[in-house]
Amino acid sequence: MSNTNDPINQKVVIITGASSGLGEATARRLAGRGAKLVLGARREDRLKALTEELKAQGAEVTWQTTDVTERKQVEALAAVAKDTFGRIDVLINNAGLMPLAPLDALKVDEWEQMVDVNIKGVMYGIAAVLPTMREQHSGHVINLSSVAGHKVFPGAAVYCATKYAVKALSEGLRMEAGDEIRSTNISPGAIATELTSTITDPDAKKAADDLYEVAIDSDAVARAIVYAIEQPADVDINEIILRPTAQEL
Repeated sequence: MSNTNDPINQKVVIITGASSGLGEATARRLAGRGAKLVLGARREDRLKALTEELKAQGAEVTWQTTDVTERKQVEALAAVAKDTFGRIDVLINNAGLMPLAPLDALKVDEWEQMVDVNIKGVMYGIAAVLPTMREQHSGHVINLSSVAGHKVFPGAAVYCATKYAVKALSEGLRMEAGDEIRSTNISPGAIATELTSTITDPDAKKAADDLYEVAIDSDAVARAIVYAIEQPADVDINEIILRPTAQEL
């Protein structure tokens, strides 16, 4: 699907949360550049449909149903990549959710869910690929944080905390990785995805919907991810923050 001189061509890329939104958009863009894709998400039907569509366009794609809160399932996703394609070049830790609510609402179950998906899911992804990347002396981990990982918003304290944690994990990996493994933290603002659909608090939902009126397409983030991946091995794009031009916060 792409020329052999393309730096992304033949790279083996794992994407979590690949069944919709940023993950799906990134899969489409990377497939168009000749990457070999391993798609993980909870929704099997969406994964199958996307895989078949990309295969019909000539891409090399496989998939594995994956709940990132289950460490064994993330390990299995990494194993599929290595067993199918022989290596792991890039992990895109994209799975995440955003059930916003004020702390006073005491939605403790939702707090725990965000910690499990947004933080533990990222850590499980890193743990699943790092030994292989060390062994092959190359690799790239791309973590999806958020503008909320740089600025705290009222009604979003726990979500912001999880995204600050992702930023810290990205920077910690960069510092420990040495000169063979790259680490990139991508922090989007309002992007048109299903992220706001997990908000159960009415006031928080209205505030988010108002903000997301200026949301931009998921492909904007996909292009940023592609930019980070396509750099030469000695260039590490550590941080990208992108928002709609009209987004003030």
